Amino acid sequence: MKYLIGIDVGTSSMKTLLINEVGQVIGSATEFYPFETPKPLWSEQDPAHWWKATCVSIKRVLEENNVNAPDVVGLGLTGQMHGLVLLDNDNKVLRPCILWNDQRTGKQCEDITNRVGKAHVLELTGNPVLAGFTAPKIAWVQDNEPEVFAKATKALLPKDYVRFLLSGEFFSDVSDASGTSLLNVGKRDWSSQMLDALGLKRDFLPEVTESTVASTRISAAAAAATGLLEGTPIAAGGGDQAAQAVGSGIVREGIVSATLGTSGVVFAHSDQYRVEPSGKLHAFCHAVPGKWHLMGVMLSAAGSFEWYKNALGAAEAAEAKASGRNVFDLLTEQAAEAPAGSEGLLFLPYLSGERTPHPDPLAKGTFFGMSLRHSKPHITRSVLEGITFGMNDSLQLMRDLGLEINEVRASGGGAKSDFWLQMQADIYQSKVVTTNVTEGAAFGAAVLAGVASGVYSDIDTAAAQIVKNTGETNPGPNEAVYSDYYPEYQALYPALKDRFKSISKVVEKHL
Repeated sequence: MKYLIGIDVGTSSMKTLLINEVGQVIGSATEFYPFETPKPLWSEQDPAHWWKATCVSIKRVLEENNVNAPDVVGLGLTGQMHGLVLLDNDNKVLRPCILWNDQRTGKQCEDITNRVGKAHVLELTGNPVLAGFTAPKIAWVQDNEPEVFAKATKALLPKDYVRFLLSGEFFSDVSDASGTSLLNVGKRDWSSQMLDALGLKRDFLPEVTESTVASTRISAAAAAATGLLEGTPIAAGGGDQAAQAVGSGIVREGIVSATLGTSGVVFAHSDQYRVEPSGKLHAFCHAVPGKWHLMGVMLSAAGSFEWYKNALGAAEAAEAKASGRNVFDLLTEQAAEAPAGSEGLLFLPYLSGERTPHPDPLAKGTFFGMSLRHSKPHITRSVLEGITFGMNDSLQLMRDLGLEINEVRASGGGAKSDFWLQMQADIYQSKVVTTNVTEGAAFGAAVLAGVASGVYSDIDTAAAQIVKNTGETNPGPNEAVYSDYYPEYQALYPALKDRFKSISKVVEKHL
């Protein structure tokens, strides 16, 4: 039996997953580590944590499952995107990694955009320059730590630093590199214009390849440290969202994933390079060779439902505790007592601001249309409807770009409730399915390793073999109801945008 390993370099933990050649999960190991917030808006991490976790987790997953090193035929890497690891001429780390969720770079985003031009940035990179991306982090170090930058000879993303330690070589992949603001996403190579805007030379960055390329191999030193065999192929891998999409079978046009976690992510495969004209959607290279993906992110998806449970669900929580049932099941049953559309009660799920389709940190959660007719079931249902309308915003932007959507694959909290699955099908106006894959990005990284090592002929073949639908929900009678309410939902943000800004100033004044 042949085995494959996928490693996910997360923000708070590393997950190492072991699968066999038919895609069955054999075992996994997770190692936790901290990150630091030394100043407001800052988020940093010592890359040494990743290497320790890599060595420990690989050894553990092999030992616990009695797998011999020669039987592992490939390893794939994925992980948190956008982070900045700077190395000196001796390949030593110069400062803690600035993580994806670090927000210190507002000025640098504006500076880079002004140098290149907003429209040209979108044309080249598929996205606006965002505070979380890598290029403004480099510019921040240039501006604020010139003595550090003067020593820097290489900039790496988190998973690519782990690759360097595993192989002694510098490589990245096009999907992860798409989140740097330095890649020409249409041409799938580093952008000379974006590099020039920061005064960077091409060799400051690693070589970039397609995700299924076996770009490096396990070195003798890494073999001794991990228990793997020297020469084991390492797939280029991908960013976490692209890798998760590979593992979930989002590898053909027409198939979209809708993941309702704390945040909500809508991810679509695209056979061609499509860019939303206002930059409301992320446009990245996919981990599928020669393909791209579009992605929309809402900041408080299932997180809004969690907030509602904590703020207004005390009675349901007590009932759940007494009966041994799940409180969210009780709340969705309650929501089902109200009619579709909640008799005009609409909820904006902007509890943490918003990203897609409204990149506005000042946007606020809002109940609109409340009357004496509304009771607890109406309020509960309106929260679920508002979250689902918010996810649908991304789907509509994708359709506006000419992307046909034939199937939405649901995961996260929204895939655990038949009621919410039906609501999604009705609002998305699409078939919604669930699948047998629940392992996330590390699983996709292992699949990419399988393609890189020849276990699978290509990603599409691997997906067809591994990913199976476990349920299907089609739009029902409420589709027509939601098609009437959705435009009313869409109209609320433009009507309230200025009020969100003004109330934020009032709150700040009286804090």
